[in-house]
Amino acid sequence: MNQHYWQGEWVEDAEADRRLSTLEEATQAVLSKEPLSPLIVMAAAERVVEHLQNPESPVRQRLAQRLVDWNVPSEEIEQTLGGLSGALARPTIEKKVVRELGSVDPNRLARFDFRKQVFEAWVPVGLLAHIAPGNAPAAGALSCLEGLLSGNLNVVKTSGDDSRFTAELLSALAEADPTGQIAERVIVLHYSSSRREWLERMCAPADAVAAWGGEEALAGVASVLRPGCRLVDWGPKLSFAYLTSDSWADEETLRAVAADVCAMDQQACSSPQVVYLDTDDDAEVFAFAERFAAVLDDVVSTVERREPSDPEWAEITNTVLVTELEQHLGLTKVHKAEDGAWRVLADTRSALRASPLYRTVWVKSLACKEIAAVLRPMRRYLQTVGLGANRQDTAVLTRGLIAAGVQRVTVPGAMLGSYDGEPHDGVYALQRYSRRVDVQLDERFDRDACLDDLVSARQLPPPTVEVTTKAHFDQLQDDLSRAEVFFRSGGTSGAPKLSAFSWADYDEHMRHGAEGMIAAGFDPRTDRTMNLFFGGQLYGGFPSFFSVLERLEAVQYPMAGQQNEHEMVAKSIVDNRVDTLLGMPSYLLRLFDEAGETLRAYRGVRKIFYGGEHFSEQQKRWFAEEFGVELIRSAAYGSVDGGPLGYQCLESPSRVHHLFAGIQTLEILDQEEDRPAAPGETGRLVFTAHTRRGQRLDRYEIGDLGRWLDEDCPCGRRTPRFELLGRAGDVFRAGGHFLNYRRFVAAAGEAFDYTGELQIVLDEIGDQERLTIRMDRERAPADTDKVWTEFVQRYPDLETSAVRDRLVSLHVELVGAEDFKRTNTSGKLVAVVDSRERNSA
Repeated sequence: MNQHYWQGEWVEDAEADRRLSTLEEATQAVLSKEPLSPLIVMAAAERVVEHLQNPESPVRQRLAQRLVDWNVPSEEIEQTLGGLSGALARPTIEKKVVRELGSVDPNRLARFDFRKQVFEAWVPVGLLAHIAPGNAPAAGALSCLEGLLSGNLNVVKTSGDDSRFTAELLSALAEADPTGQIAERVIVLHYSSSRREWLERMCAPADAVAAWGGEEALAGVASVLRPGCRLVDWGPKLSFAYLTSDSWADEETLRAVAADVCAMDQQACSSPQVVYLDTDDDAEVFAFAERFAAVLDDVVSTVERREPSDPEWAEITNTVLVTELEQHLGLTKVHKAEDGAWRVLADTRSALRASPLYRTVWVKSLACKEIAAVLRPMRRYLQTVGLGANRQDTAVLTRGLIAAGVQRVTVPGAMLGSYDGEPHDGVYALQRYSRRVDVQLDERFDRDACLDDLVSARQLPPPTVEVTTKAHFDQLQDDLSRAEVFFRSGGTSGAPKLSAFSWADYDEHMRHGAEGMIAAGFDPRTDRTMNLFFGGQLYGGFPSFFSVLERLEAVQYPMAGQQNEHEMVAKSIVDNRVDTLLGMPSYLLRLFDEAGETLRAYRGVRKIFYGGEHFSEQQKRWFAEEFGVELIRSAAYGSVDGGPLGYQCLESPSRVHHLFAGIQTLEILDQEEDRPAAPGETGRLVFTAHTRRGQRLDRYEIGDLGRWLDEDCPCGRRTPRFELLGRAGDVFRAGGHFLNYRRFVAAAGEAFDYTGELQIVLDEIGDQERLTIRMDRERAPADTDKVWTEFVQRYPDLETSAVRDRLVSLHVELVGAEDFKRTNTSGKLVAVVDSRERNSA
């Protein structure tokens, strides 16, 4: 029988025996490849959860049968599969990874302090061996999951009783990963612990070993480890309930304790083996034991029970027999079911003592003043306390129990529960399965926020779902249960809408936004920045860049755009020695135009970082020549709905961006069909935001056009590069021909060195379409006839439509800056204003 799973293959004993000799080579091969992102594991786990929640799924049916073969009671089978659904759920894993390792992609070698060239990351320990327990069917697979989340190659030794459940579950996880990275990082071996030679060969090349078991078993594992190998011992633990007098008199509290005793037949480390009473009165111990025995008898009758093995029965029988003999000394009192279903053993001695399990529980006294003296000597074994007390006593006793060595305190009835991201036995497993590394470099890396960007152009695969267009954006908001922050789009490409983010989304996006600013030439050590993006009305521009600058720990003057206060803003720039501006191109053009005298005299603005729109080359040259601006770069390419999408480096030409590959996958699809655009061809930009929690953003058509750039960037980064080629709305139909707004802008720049704003207005005069080119009267030539002629001569398609075929009435209109149509929230210029009746219906 093929009972072993080896990197995607089921193999027999002989083949597994042969491959054991190649573990070191396999480790070197895996670790030399691209690191495994936790996002890949999350996506695969999400698909497995779909199987686990579907009773008709062959995967679920196969796993359920394996648990039957393992002699797991039917009720526990449902609990195990339900528990796995919860543990593998994306929100659970996300919270665990972020809580334990700081982010959803912790192995990125990125700056933690943007003022220094120091890069840190969590990386795998290497080869991680797991010695799985036999009393918790899911433990081995979940430990391997933690090993995958930390990027290790994992080799799992399952219990001899395991009926291939662990291997089946992990193979299902591997099959759900289209990249194959999970499969190559998972090995599951099924053999008895008596097969010591295999254990030695499995652990010999290991960098860390995670093991469950008693003292003797852990000592046996430790004896075969090579020097320097990290032993992550999930050793034997003792848990107990602790009740004060007001809680032990409460029937519901006793039923809750009894439920904890019955759950999983006390097989979990968090199961109570002792019930301590806050008293030093032996009579109260005996009286409580009698009351509790009646409650336990009632609760046991409602649960499904698993019978102990013969050796386990022998231990139970021996413990009960000795306790019954001690009754004659007045030390103990035994209560037990006639059918052997449960046992309550009252004992006047306070020392913590393990129970033989299977619904066997000690009842002892432990006055609160004696907690430290009695429990501290056992601190290495202490885990969970189910504390029944009033509100004031709970706070006091919690501190005392923790000081004595307890790791977890909860309430009766919840001892076997947990919460997402909870530490286990007082530590975070992912940190024990990882190494924290740092790289300290010099000024050559001033502009680099992540060293991995210089290594590979990795992109996560997009999900297998249909493309969603802007018109159907609401379909991506069917579940907003995790949404916490809402921003309103500017409305330049359709009706404004709200985009939903969790705070974790927002934090990750702002962190990447900060990395993009570093690449674009921002220096948080020296730049004095005024944030002039617009805020208010739920618009995200101003608060987003406020947060970006906060993460950069940069000097910031959060002014926000002020539509009619340009001289005041300019004076504030001068008074505060601001040398760097963030804002919309259209607003910055008006600011420098209307407060030009003040800003020309100052000539202190050295850098401009913009977003939302683009500067023409003529506009950039005007800033440089008139005001001494040295650097004008995109602060980020992004949108309210998509978040940060791309960033510019110092070598990027205008409109060229690197992809934020850590959080986004980009597809460039044909303009007519949902297939990849041909190399170098213009296509629709379709993004998948892999870390979005507030709402899913899978294969979302952002509304922009662009093309891939295959040549290497001179900056050395290998992250994918793309060129923006306008909005889908920049291309409009007029007089039977398709025209492009960008061609009008280019023609104006070429003909008149025009640096102002330009807007196209489409409407109708009777039965004829009218196309009006609006330009800023302060910057455009006064001779509109000459302007009209230049546009027609420089744009052949316009000449065909307006002159040859006379399908469009072409006009040029010179207006003031205040007359351009803008969005209400962002102040962004509306490039094409289409007022034709057929388009407004």
